[in-house]
Amino acid sequence: MVKAFTREDHEARRFDVRNLRVMQASIAAERTWLVFFLVSNFLMSFGLFLVWYFGGRQIVNQELTLGALTAFISYLWMVYQPLRWFGDFYSFMVRAFAGAERIFEVIDAPPEPFENPDAAPLPTMKGKVIFEDVAFGYDVGKPVLEGINFEVEPGEMIGLVGHSGAGKSTIINLIFRFYDATRGSIRVDDRDLRDIRLEDLRRHIGMVAQQTLLFSGTVLENIAYGHPTASAREIVEATRAANAHEFIIRLPDGYDSQVGENGDRLSGGEKQRIAIARAILQNPRILILDEATSSLDTATEQRIQEAVSHLVKGRTTFAIAHRLSTLRSADRLLVMDRGQIVEIGNHTDLLARRGHFYQLVQTHQKTVSSIDMEERKAPT
Repeated sequence: MVKAFTREDHEARRFDVRNLRVMQASIAAERTWLVFFLVSNFLMSFGLFLVWYFGGRQIVNQELTLGALTAFISYLWMVYQPLRWFGDFYSFMVRAFAGAERIFEVIDAPPEPFENPDAAPLPTMKGKVIFEDVAFGYDVGKPVLEGINFEVEPGEMIGLVGHSGAGKSTIINLIFRFYDATRGSIRVDDRDLRDIRLEDLRRHIGMVAQQTLLFSGTVLENIAYGHPTASAREIVEATRAANAHEFIIRLPDGYDSQVGENGDRLSGGEKQRIAIARAILQNPRILILDEATSSLDTATEQRIQEAVSHLVKGRTTFAIAHRLSTLRSADRLLVMDRGQIVEIGNHTDLLARRGHFYQLVQTHQKTVSSIDMEERKAPT
């Protein structure tokens, strides 16, 4: 990115400024330590000189024995050694405070919603989801959702559509209970989310996100991440359903191939299919598809769409997509605008109403048409 925008000199200057500040702070700390070290050593040496001087005179005058003077000097060094340690203590404390500042940034970060100690387990889930007068805002006084009401039956596929910032991803965050609603209630299988153990709730929810996150490790470890006790047969069945088995066995080490940091050894489509296989293996009752087929070429998108069709069968599904054509198979669409649901219905009914959804489709078609026209005009 730096090279693409020719900002090498700017970044180099930023580094030089930060580096200079570190150097100046280090020099100031060393100066402080040096002053303390010199002063403390001078005082200790001067004190030792006085002891030898007056002690030596007393020995000459036979007022003190040599053994008593030696013992006194030994006691004096026992006092001086801890004082000398304070010279190094300052630099230790400076580094410790810098580290403690970072640690306390993590400690002071607001945790996720506290789990109710009386929350009951949820060994099985049907997948019914109810939002009842739900309101939420990431910041107090700035609502993101207001008056959200809808009910989803088990196995139903719901599409969430709307402009960026309408609140689609926020609904997903509330279903996962990454945040708690500020007003209203969210129920799964007629039980309030806050009365369900977080571990059980999230075990029954799977997600295929737009930006696939793979951990550094093997393909097998990434697929089995949500179900580490799965058998080899179950993993292969999941990858076949995700249209991933064929490309995995062509890798140098097959399922034991390293994916690299964040999967950088795989293409975008391959990473997406591994994410789908991971979700299939988890066998969730509620499935979240967040732009699962975006930014992919047509052939890869078709293979992933086939994998997604296997994944959504019999599961309550929430799908977010900017390509509105990908939501034709949804049972219902929730059209959102400025944190509210403005329309609910299937694809055909919403187009017939000529409301918000119709305008979104028209805008999308105009954009696609403009792109196609520009491509036809471009020289070959």
